[in-house]
Amino acid sequence: MTASKGPLRLGTRKSLMATTQSQLVADELSQRTGYAVELVGVTTEGDVSKALLAQIGGTGVFVNALRDRLLAGEVDFAVHSLKDLPTGPADGLTLAATPRRDDPWDALCGHAKLDDLPRGARVGTGSPRRVAQLRRLRPDLDVVPIRGNADTRLGKVTSGELDAVVLAHAGLRRIGRLDDVAEVFGPERMLPAPGQGSLALECRADRADLIELLGTVDDRATRAAVLAERTVLAVLEAGCSAPVGTYAAEVEQELHLTATVVAADGRREIRLSASGHPDRAEEIGRDLAHRMLAEGADQLMGERDIEPR
Repeated sequence: MTASKGPLRLGTRKSLMATTQSQLVADELSQRTGYAVELVGVTTEGDVSKALLAQIGGTGVFVNALRDRLLAGEVDFAVHSLKDLPTGPADGLTLAATPRRDDPWDALCGHAKLDDLPRGARVGTGSPRRVAQLRRLRPDLDVVPIRGNADTRLGKVTSGELDAVVLAHAGLRRIGRLDDVAEVFGPERMLPAPGQGSLALECRADRADLIELLGTVDDRATRAAVLAERTVLAVLEAGCSAPVGTYAAEVEQELHLTATVVAADGRREIRLSASGHPDRAEEIGRDLAHRMLAEGADQLMGERDIEPR
């Protein structure tokens, strides 16, 4: 397939991490289809607000401006971090592709592993999910709410303002900051956000030609895994700022899903697992979420407090 028109316009946030991951998608799409792709930078509410995500609503703050550009026809498709994408359908838009997932784990950036940090160490994160799981692992820590891009957050460690920060490992790899990583948290320590490490390619639902084109970079295993994870979030009626961690992966043609809800103070946790055929990803996620609700997950999610204690 070769291009007969001008380049495809890819809408992306303007941050280094966003443009880096969008360029990776553009390069792969061009390689597979022959189409040229140009990046169009878009400023979102999440980029300009200084408030914590939980305070400005969390869900949608990084994607709404991109979606407006899509619907207006100003860009052909957008690349989002899938964990930023609301779980509900968007009128007039479709999720055309989920490329092969990168590493989904969280990473502690600083000069020591979590268990080696001194009592009362100051650890920064803007995520209630990470706050709750950090407090479960180390209730003595002073968990500090922070905002800003990765470089800004890492700078707080360099300056001594914080002892460590928690960031997505995949994002750190994309911007070449793996030297800052002291520890990568596996699923037994910290479950990631639904869809973390995955990208979402979104376009208008009436662009059948473009949906087919973008589908060339879709990864079936990634789509099944993130569908299961995001279904848990949707059934729990929790936004991307909720203290919900999930991870699904296909092993020997079986999809394994684990999810957790942790109280804001880290003292209580509901953690359950399920498995089944990848074609049943949505059903697996829905059933697991209902089991969590039966054990009181909604009460734990209602106890939100990301201010330092």
